Amino acid sequence: MRKTLFIAAFAAAALFAQNASAGELSCNLRFNLKGWSAFYKHSEGNGIVRCSDGSTLPVKIEAKGGGLTFGKSNIRDGQGKFSSVHNIRDVIGGYATAEASAAAGDAVKAQVVTKGPISLALSGKGKGVELGVAFGSFIISEAGGKH
Repeated sequence: MRKTLFIAAFAAAALFAQNASAGELSCNLRFNLKGWSAFYKHSEGNGIVRCSDGSTLPVKIEAKGGGLTFGKSNIRDGQGKFSSVHNIRDVIGGYATAEASAAAGDAVKAQVVTKGPISLALSGKGKGVELGVAFGSFIISEAGGKH
Protein backbone atom coordinates (compact mmCIF):
# COMPACT_ATOMS: atom_id res chain seq x y z
CA MET A 1 0.00 0.00 0.00
CA ARG A 2 2.80 2.42 0.93
CA LYS A 3 4.63 1.62 -2.30
CA THR A 4 1.48 2.39 -4.34
CA LEU A 5 0.93 5.62 -2.41
CA PHE A 6 4.57 6.64 -2.96
CA ILE A 7 4.35 5.93 -6.72
CA ALA A 8 1.09 7.91 -6.98
CA ALA A 9 2.59 10.87 -5.07
CA PHE A 10 5.74 10.77 -7.22
CA ALA A 11 3.67 10.65 -10.44
CA ALA A 12 1.51 13.57 -9.26
CA ALA A 13 4.61 15.63 -8.38
CA ALA A 14 6.21 14.85 -11.76
CA LEU A 15 2.99 15.81 -13.56
CA PHE A 16 2.77 19.08 -11.59
CA ALA A 17 6.40 19.95 -12.39
CA GLN A 18 5.85 19.18 -16.07
CA ASN A 19 2.71 21.35 -16.21
CA ALA A 20 4.47 24.21 -14.37
CA SER A 21 7.31 24.36 -16.87
CA ALA A 22 4.94 23.75 -19.79
CA GLY A 23 2.98 26.83 -18.66
CA GLU A 24 6.00 29.09 -19.17
CA LEU A 25 5.87 31.00 -22.46
CA SER A 26 8.69 32.08 -24.70
CA CYS A 27 8.01 35.80 -25.37
CA ASN A 28 9.92 38.34 -27.43
CA LEU A 29 9.74 42.11 -27.82
CA ARG A 30 10.47 44.09 -31.00
CA PHE A 31 10.70 47.83 -30.38
CA ASN A 32 11.79 51.32 -31.41
CA LEU A 33 12.95 53.82 -28.78
CA LYS A 34 14.00 57.46 -29.01
CA GLY A 35 15.23 59.67 -26.21
CA TRP A 36 17.39 62.36 -24.68
CA SER A 37 19.20 63.00 -21.44
CA ALA A 38 20.57 65.98 -19.54
CA PHE A 39 20.90 64.72 -15.95
CA TYR A 40 17.38 63.31 -16.33
CA LYS A 41 17.03 60.57 -18.94
CA HIS A 42 13.80 60.06 -20.87
CA SER A 43 13.03 57.80 -23.85
CA GLU A 44 9.75 56.75 -25.43
CA GLY A 45 8.84 54.22 -28.04
CA ASN A 46 6.57 51.42 -29.10
CA GLY A 47 6.77 47.76 -29.83
CA ILE A 48 5.02 44.45 -30.00
CA VAL A 49 5.29 41.42 -27.73
CA ARG A 50 4.84 37.99 -29.32
CA CYS A 51 4.62 34.77 -27.32
CA SER A 52 4.98 31.09 -28.22
CA ASP A 53 1.23 30.50 -27.68
CA GLY A 54 0.49 32.84 -30.63
CA SER A 55 -0.60 35.80 -28.52
CA THR A 56 0.54 39.32 -29.45
CA LEU A 57 0.33 42.60 -27.57
CA PRO A 58 1.13 46.08 -28.95
CA VAL A 59 2.97 48.04 -26.25
CA LYS A 60 4.18 51.51 -25.36
CA ILE A 61 7.65 51.78 -23.81
CA GLU A 62 8.99 54.51 -21.56
CA ALA A 63 12.45 54.58 -20.01
CA LYS A 64 13.26 57.20 -17.44
CA GLY A 65 15.68 57.88 -14.66
CA GLY A 66 18.28 60.17 -13.23
CA GLY A 67 22.02 60.24 -13.05
CA LEU A 68 24.97 61.84 -14.73
CA THR A 69 23.93 61.49 -18.35
CA PHE A 70 24.04 63.69 -21.43
CA GLY A 71 23.00 62.93 -24.99
CA LYS A 72 20.35 61.62 -27.30
CA SER A 73 19.71 58.24 -28.87
CA ASN A 74 17.49 56.46 -31.36
CA ILE A 75 17.12 52.66 -31.36
CA ARG A 76 15.40 51.07 -34.35
CA ASP A 77 14.32 47.43 -34.53
CA GLY A 78 15.43 46.63 -30.97
CA GLN A 79 14.86 43.14 -29.64
CA GLY A 80 14.11 41.72 -26.24
CA LYS A 81 13.61 38.27 -24.76
CA PHE A 82 11.53 37.71 -21.64
CA SER A 83 12.04 34.94 -19.09
CA SER A 84 9.54 33.51 -16.57
CA VAL A 85 6.36 34.62 -18.41
CA HIS A 86 3.17 32.57 -17.97
CA ASN A 87 0.69 35.00 -19.56
CA ILE A 88 1.43 37.72 -22.13
CA ARG A 89 0.05 40.34 -19.72
CA ASP A 90 2.82 39.43 -17.24
CA VAL A 91 5.14 41.65 -19.32
CA ILE A 92 3.18 44.83 -18.44
CA GLY A 93 4.73 46.96 -15.69
CA GLY A 94 7.87 48.69 -14.49
CA TYR A 95 11.29 47.07 -14.70
CA ALA A 96 14.34 48.18 -12.69
CA THR A 97 17.33 49.38 -14.70
CA ALA A 98 20.91 50.45 -14.22
CA GLU A 99 23.30 51.28 -17.02
CA ALA A 100 26.58 52.82 -18.02
CA SER A 101 27.03 54.04 -21.57
CA ALA A 102 29.33 55.81 -23.94
CA ALA A 103 28.44 56.08 -27.61
CA ALA A 104 28.90 58.35 -30.61
CA GLY A 105 27.44 57.71 -34.07
CA ASP A 106 26.38 54.11 -34.67
CA ALA A 107 26.02 52.23 -31.42
CA VAL A 108 25.03 48.83 -30.09
CA LYS A 109 23.33 48.57 -26.71
CA ALA A 110 22.52 45.57 -24.52
CA GLN A 111 20.83 45.62 -21.14
CA VAL A 112 18.92 43.33 -18.79
CA VAL A 113 15.98 44.76 -16.81
CA THR A 114 13.96 42.96 -14.13
CA LYS A 115 10.47 42.99 -12.65
CA GLY A 116 10.14 40.47 -9.84
CA PRO A 117 10.84 37.03 -11.31
CA ILE A 118 10.59 38.31 -14.89
CA SER A 119 13.74 39.40 -16.71
CA LEU A 120 13.97 41.12 -20.08
CA ALA A 121 17.23 41.00 -22.03
CA LEU A 122 17.29 43.95 -24.45
CA SER A 123 19.54 44.64 -27.42
CA GLY A 124 19.43 47.15 -30.22
CA LYS A 125 21.40 49.11 -32.76
CA GLY A 126 20.98 52.79 -33.24
CA LYS A 127 22.45 56.22 -33.64
CA GLY A 128 23.18 58.81 -31.06
CA VAL A 129 25.56 60.53 -28.76
CA GLU A 130 25.43 59.54 -25.12
CA LEU A 131 27.73 59.53 -22.15
CA GLY A 132 26.94 58.71 -18.54
CA VAL A 133 25.50 56.51 -15.85
CA ALA A 134 21.74 56.31 -15.18
CA PHE A 135 19.41 54.49 -12.80
CA GLY A 136 15.69 54.31 -13.30
CA SER A 137 12.85 52.35 -14.79
CA PHE A 138 11.84 50.73 -18.06
CA ILE A 139 8.04 50.77 -18.24
CA ILE A 140 5.95 48.63 -20.60
CA SER A 141 2.25 49.44 -20.92
CA GLU A 142 -0.41 48.25 -23.31
CA ALA A 143 -0.57 50.53 -26.36
CA GLY A 144 -3.79 52.54 -26.24
CA GLY A 145 -4.34 51.45 -22.63
CA LYS A 146 -4.04 53.41 -19.39
CA HIS A 147 -0.45 54.27 -18.46
